[in-house]
Amino acid sequence: MAVPRCGRPAGRPQEAGEEPPDLTVTVTGPPGGTPVVHVAGEIDLHTAQLLRTRLIEIGRDLPAAGPARLVVDFADVAFCDATGLGALVGVHNDLRARGGELALARVRPAQRRLFQVTGLDRLFGLYATVAEAAGPRRTSFTG
Repeated sequence: MAVPRCGRPAGRPQEAGEEPPDLTVTVTGPPGGTPVVHVAGEIDLHTAQLLRTRLIEIGRDLPAAGPARLVVDFADVAFCDATGLGALVGVHNDLRARGGELALARVRPAQRRLFQVTGLDRLFGLYATVAEAAGPRRTSFTG
């Protein structure tokens, strides 16, 4: 018997408006400052669209004046599949179209390797700490 990755009983579809049980998204940061989005759980087929939608909403609330950065804290992300990577690319594209950028902080080694293998480490800033991710912009990123 297959066990669903998101923890829903087998065969029970997700209800409209119901947050997948294995993903939480919490926003912190000073008003008018760089928001830090803490993501906890699994980013997969069942949760990626929720994450993409929520991050785009948060990104669109960033101030229009000056370059905007959205920091996503990956410390408690247990799993991220290709669907999750696609969601992050969508968020990056939305932010970039408005002069902003996506920065990922505290990415676990296995996930960092996934970003490197796919070349996405050159698209997103990968930072060791939230403070580095929220700090001054870099023109190049290192894994």
